[in-house]
Amino acid sequence: MQKFSSRSFNNARLDLFYGLVMIVFAIFIVRLFYIQVIQHRYYANAALSGQYKEYEIPAERGIIVAHDGDTTVPIVLNEDKFTLFADPKYVKEPGKTAEDLVKITGGNKSEYEDKMKQKNRYAVLAKKLDESQSEQIKKLELKGIGLRTESIRTYPQGTLAAQILGFVNDEGKGTYGVEQALDSQLKGKAGELKAITDVRGVPLAANGDNVRKEAVQGKQTTLTIDLGMQRKVEDLLKDHLPAVRSSSGSVIVMDVNTGAVRAMANFPTYNPSEFYKVNDANVFNNAAVSSPLEVGSVMKTLTVAAGMNENVINANTTYADPGQWKIDDATVKNVEEDGGAATRSTPDILRYSLNTGATWVLMQLGGGKINEQGRNKWYDYLVNHYRFGQKTGIEQGYEAEGYVPGPNDGYGLNIQYANTTFGQGINITPIQFAAAFSATINGGKYYKPHLVEPDNGKPTVVNDATVRSEISEQMRAMHENSVAKNYTFLKRPGYHIGGKTGTAEITKPGGGYYDDRYNGTFVGYVGGDKPEYVIMVRINEPHVPGYAGTKAAAPLFAKVTDMLINNFSIQPSQ
Repeated sequence: MQKFSSRSFNNARLDLFYGLVMIVFAIFIVRLFYIQVIQHRYYANAALSGQYKEYEIPAERGIIVAHDGDTTVPIVLNEDKFTLFADPKYVKEPGKTAEDLVKITGGNKSEYEDKMKQKNRYAVLAKKLDESQSEQIKKLELKGIGLRTESIRTYPQGTLAAQILGFVNDEGKGTYGVEQALDSQLKGKAGELKAITDVRGVPLAANGDNVRKEAVQGKQTTLTIDLGMQRKVEDLLKDHLPAVRSSSGSVIVMDVNTGAVRAMANFPTYNPSEFYKVNDANVFNNAAVSSPLEVGSVMKTLTVAAGMNENVINANTTYADPGQWKIDDATVKNVEEDGGAATRSTPDILRYSLNTGATWVLMQLGGGKINEQGRNKWYDYLVNHYRFGQKTGIEQGYEAEGYVPGPNDGYGLNIQYANTTFGQGINITPIQFAAAFSATINGGKYYKPHLVEPDNGKPTVVNDATVRSEISEQMRAMHENSVAKNYTFLKRPGYHIGGKTGTAEITKPGGGYYDDRYNGTFVGYVGGDKPEYVIMVRINEPHVPGYAGTKAAAPLFAKVTDMLINNFSIQPSQ
């Protein structure tokens, strides 16, 4: 029998060991070849998925400027603030990190910690941090914690023109006012950055694989308002309301010959920079464009203009006024004592504010009585000439359409339409009425009311034949006659001033009207050789002796008129 020596046995074991090592080595070589060559793309993409990120580059919002005399000044600006965010994937110690951050931000530790434990790759911890806070956070060099610079809207004029402007909410969306109406052009277009990041999630600026698309800044917008006039009108409104024991109201000052709004005031108001402190969201609304009302007797100015334009009455027409009209099961009578039945003229309808007179005009549109023909003609003026029941298109969020009853739908149409001739049973916003009234005194052109200067510098004429030019001239004469005989306290030597009061009953939620609650309105104009500004005043539920239009709204019209004459270069008539 053959025997193996120990030396031979050891050599055999060594050969086996080397053989196993070579096999393992070969496996590693094959595996590395497979990973680095065959599966290179797969593993490269897998690696990049953790470090290749996409970031949005916010666009800077367009600034808003307004007139201040002969110049324009910014009224809405942007200020750099910082948003603090976390990428939970890279945050190793959420508790400790949260503790360090709240010492600087004043935030909630448990809230921060919860967000840093989420699966989301981007968790916002705090917004609107200032430069000092940003620098303190950077010095901590916390993994997974980043800061993003954002432009935050600032309103350096405080409460001035607040409801006109609106604000930008925490999500960067324009809300209310111009900010909402023109949000798409103000916000610009966001850019993007696709970048390789380091282990902390910070983009490596020098990496050649980064892709950057620059943001496009929002469009600068110029408002038609004059800041000096706006400030004075706001002050006059605010100071006037306590005197008539009212808590709210609105005033519009509009250029008669362009439709440009030079001032639009509401009270109460707020500071757009601190919108989050407001408890009642109603204060955000621009009531002059978003809160329709039954305007009352100011409507008679438009009723008379329609009748004259249709040639069914003229400035010299007289009629037998019975003092009241029986229509269907209702009675139309005049609010104030007017001497009862008498022979009246067209100018008397405005001078004495005759509900019976306005109803008589509707009868003439129907050939002598209230009927389908008359209702349809009056409806045509309300909707197509005066453009009620539809938005004007003024650059404001939440503009209201108002309401015009249909001429042939429903019950009690004759009495319903009689009511509309003196401003009841129809809802109209102050801006709608100011625009329509302007068209009846400027020669017949209905200009689109606007708060933003048009790019081409030209106002938009929506209807150039609201009424004929000669009707405009006759209407002005009647308005000035009413002021001369009824509202002598409004007369100003050397200036043309005309207008009409309105006292409107307030509707009850369940139907009908309160017998002791009214809104006061006044619409009028002021100018030298021709009307320059239309002024629309609304006072909500004043508590005054007498009629709300005469005692509450007309005195404020007088104050605004004096302010315009004294401060804004209205030249006296030649």
